[in-house]
Amino acid sequence: MTGIITDKTGWNLDNSYTRLPEIFWVNHNPSPVKSPELIKLNTELARSLGLDAGLLSAGVLSGNRLPDSSRPMAQAYAGHQFGYFTMLGDGRAILIGEQLTPGGERFDIQLKGSGRTPFSRGGDGRAALGPMLREYIISEAMHGLGIATTRSLAVVTTGEPVYRDTVLPGAILTRVASSHIRVGTFEYAARYGESGDLRALADYTLDRHFDGYLNAENPYVFLLEEVVRRQARLIAGWQLVGFIHGVMNTDNMALCGETIDYGPCAFMDTYDPQTVFSSIDRYGRYAYGNQPNIGAWNLTRFAETLIPLLNRDSGRAEALARTKVSEFHTLYQKYWHAGMKAKLGLTNDEPGDAELIRELLLLMYNNKADYTNTFLALTFDSLEGAELYTKPEFLVWHKKWSARDRSFPTMKNANPALIPRNHRVEKALDTAVNNADYSVTDRLLAALVSPFAHTREQTAYAQPDPSSCGYKTFCGT
Repeated sequence: MTGIITDKTGWNLDNSYTRLPEIFWVNHNPSPVKSPELIKLNTELARSLGLDAGLLSAGVLSGNRLPDSSRPMAQAYAGHQFGYFTMLGDGRAILIGEQLTPGGERFDIQLKGSGRTPFSRGGDGRAALGPMLREYIISEAMHGLGIATTRSLAVVTTGEPVYRDTVLPGAILTRVASSHIRVGTFEYAARYGESGDLRALADYTLDRHFDGYLNAENPYVFLLEEVVRRQARLIAGWQLVGFIHGVMNTDNMALCGETIDYGPCAFMDTYDPQTVFSSIDRYGRYAYGNQPNIGAWNLTRFAETLIPLLNRDSGRAEALARTKVSEFHTLYQKYWHAGMKAKLGLTNDEPGDAELIRELLLLMYNNKADYTNTFLALTFDSLEGAELYTKPEFLVWHKKWSARDRSFPTMKNANPALIPRNHRVEKALDTAVNNADYSVTDRLLAALVSPFAHTREQTAYAQPDPSSCGYKTFCGT
């Protein structure tokens, strides 16, 4: 039986999601674990949430005990997975509540790997240490890069094994999110709920994330517009740092605009739009270069759910939905183009900007150049060590670029000194899982926390693995 505690840790949990119709959630306690041990705690995040990091215990962060204001539950949702609709839900995660911070913000606190729920569909509801540490590392790296993301408060080992292809140490991740409302949540409401359920969910989402709806002529049109805008900005951010999500199913698209679910994700080394790391993405649906198109596809599924709310005339509602979703690519190009100009330090607009960017990317592709380090070399004018920089066509491009007004501070703030290189992440996970040694993880996180600092300590983490060809990632289990 999960215990209830009252302490001075700073927990200030609300449970507003449970005020939605009961179709959206099920009261459910985390399943207790044998011997929880806190092995990773994000003290900076804890403080921002109003929590005393020194008082946060493995018992609470494993779900063995709960703050007295908690009302734990599993959320229901559906989703298109690789294009096919299916019923889903929190199969191994429990939302223990919404922390109200001293600054007046609200964040979901979710325990991932906390046991079976009514949505587990035959799964054991548990998680292995490696994937939970991966999410901790990558989500915190994304935060450092300035890209909207869920964050990781803690990782707790459970003292229990999980059985996958092999026996692995179990763990629970504490995920912090602005909310876990997904495109798939709206798909679930549209498919299985009544009209009042859909409207209640839309009203709740507007109230929680989109204050401007109070002045909108049609709040549901406003909702669609804002979700499109946030997704355009988010995916442009991914593309600018070479991040590949790996599993852009509609249930992994949070309407608050945060990156969610770090399963088969990775960062691209060699620039190639066709790059795929996920072992299950056999046809490249979620390849790096296809992420903007999938973003638009997912938004189309979201817009379809809103048809009954957009206009009483279904024909007009459908036309309105198409128009609003079509704005995604324009917004995406705007954010991406501005980001690329910053990466090149271009301080003014000229008609040839788009061509200058396109030419560089083509040169990088043809010469198998490292994405991150090419921009880093341009930033610090250190054009040596890569074959690309000796090519005549690159020298022609470089002369054109050099003739432009450029800002070094802009480039420095747009081009990270490092990304979480795949071989570095794997080394950290291997050492943690097989040796219970978290020092490699700690050093990697310390390097990733301020990627635009460009310190000497970060240099060692900047180089790609020469044997990284064929690198594969797997869905977190």
